[in-house]
Order: sequence, then C-alpha cells, then structure tokens
Amino acid sequence: MTSAWIPLLALPLSAALSAGLILRLMPLLRRYALARPNARSSHAVPTPQGGGIAVVTALVTVSGLMAGAPEVGPRDAWTWLAGCTLALAVLGAVDDLRPLPALPRLAVQVLVVGLLVSRLDGRLVPEIPLWLERGLATLAGLWFVNLTNFMDGLDWMTVAEIVPISAALALLGLAGALPFLPTLVAAALLGAMLGFAPFNRPVAGLFLGDVGSLPVGLVSAWLLWHLALAGGIAAALLLPLVYLADATFTLAARAARGERVWEAHRGHFYQRATVNGLTVPGVVGRVFLANLVLAGLAAGTVLRPSWPVSLAALAAGAAVVALLLRRFARPTAHRGRALTEGRP
Repeated sequence: MTSAWIPLLALPLSAALSAGLILRLMPLLRRYALARPNARSSHAVPTPQGGGIAVVTALVTVSGLMAGAPEVGPRDAWTWLAGCTLALAVLGAVDDLRPLPALPRLAVQVLVVGLLVSRLDGRLVPEIPLWLERGLATLAGLWFVNLTNFMDGLDWMTVAEIVPISAALALLGLAGALPFLPTLVAAALLGAMLGFAPFNRPVAGLFLGDVGSLPVGLVSAWLLWHLALAGGIAAALLLPLVYLADATFTLAARAARGERVWEAHRGHFYQRATVNGLTVPGVVGRVFLANLVLAGLAAGTVLRPSWPVSLAALAAGAAVVALLLRRFARPTAHRGRALTEGRP
C-alpha cells in the first residue's frame, strides 16, 4: 500500500487525542457520571464512566481528517459510518445517565445498524435474495453491538478484545487484504482504545460506558463485514470468537432457564471466572492471549486462502476458545478449597 503512512499516523494521533480528552473530561465524569456498584457489578467503589466519549471522538475525528486522502475515494462510506457511530454514542450516553427501557433502546439500535448495513457494497452470499442477506447482516450487527456491551463488564476486558482485533485488521489492511478506509478506521480504533487503556487498567479509574461499548461494537462489526466481503469470512469469524462464544452461550443458557435475557447479570464466563478464583488481570490476560492466537489463525486464512486452511483454523480457534471458557467455568484449586471449607 503506497499510503501506508496514513493509517500508521492515525494510530498515534488517535491514541494521543483519546488520552488527552480523558484527562480533560475526568473531572466532569467524576462529578456527573459515576457508576455505583450493585449486586451485578464487578467493581466495589463508585467509578466514573464515559471514557467512550473520548474513544469515539478520537476515532471519528482522526479517521475523518484522514478520510480525505485520494485512496479513500468518495467520503460517503465514512460519513454513514461516522453518523451511525455517533448516533449509538448518544444513545449510550443517555442510557449511562438515565437507563432506558429495553424496547426503545433496541429500536434505535435496529434503525442505526440497518442504515449502516444498507450502505454496504458487495455481496457475501449472492445466491440468496439481497433483502435476506441484508436482514441477516443487520441481525449479526445488532448482536455484535449488544454482545460488546454485555462483555464490557471487567477492567481491561474490552481493551483485551478490541486491541487485538483492530490491530489484526489494520495489519491485514496494510497487507492488502482490506480496502483503504477500513484499514484507516481500524488503525484509528486501535489508537483510541490504546489511549483509553491506561485509565481502565485494573483497578480501573474509568469505565468505557455504553457511550463507548455500543459504538465500538458497531465499528468493529463494520470492519468485520468488510473483511468478510473481501473474502476473509473465516477470519471475520475467528477474530471475535471469544466474545461471540461467551455471549452467545450465556444468552442461550439464560433463555433456556427462562430468565430475562435483556437484564444485567453476572452469568458470563469471564464474570464466573472471577467468582471462581481468578484475578481480573488473570482473566483479561487469558482473553488477550487467546485473541492473539485467534488473530494469528485469522491471518493464516487470509494469507493462504483455501477451504482446508480455513476449516483447520476454525477448528483450532474453536478449541482455543472452548479451553478458555472451560477454564473460566472451573473453580481454581484455592477457590475450591475455600468452598469446601466454607470460607468466602
């Protein structure tokens, strides 16, 4: 790519802007946007949320400034992405300050995701009607937006997920596997999350909030759509497999038990892992390492495209995630002794 310097420059600019905005916003967030612990929380003291304001602002600003490069072509795609991303950020900000009912929140998400899907170019499965493909893509995008929100319940968890995904996408784009705009957006997203990471490290002094998790999920879904449309279907499944598996299996189990799946809970595998004796760094460290393995497998399917390679990579990725979730669901030896002896 002759203009590789553009996404490479976007990364540090986005990181600097994200971190700088957080430093300026922190007094306001401490005053007006405290997340107070409850029975379903993973934190024990009131902690400011809203770091997503800085993440989304850095992502949209830096990618917008650089989207005028000739390699990007018409700015329509970026305009739609930015508009939909900001719409979900506003929805998340309102929900952070004053929780919204599930139905209106979902309705806005369907509208925003559907609009963004309608602007996608290309077909993934030409054999089925366009309306069906777009409908399935909307459902997939809606699920990814919400599972990103569901999984953002532990310090550094979203960092451990989105940093490897966005880094892999940016590198694949620099290798020519993605169009220029998704490559630029992936680099800007990576930088924005890295700028946020120091403030969210355990024990976190700042949370992302719905203002960040919802739009970050949307942008990640948009990037994965483009990877799939470019021929990297297996890679698009492998990169987010930790989140997909944890959230999907948890939702299915809760639905089977007749629970209200739209309500907050502590039933995810990563949440159970802390109850079972793992430390927060131990959980997110394992998630990060698993994602590095998945990124390597995803890169292999793109660099050596063939069905045997893709199937082998998917099987290996599924095994890695299964082992991770099994580890999270199993009490540690220390925790097991405590439970046996009746200690907390």
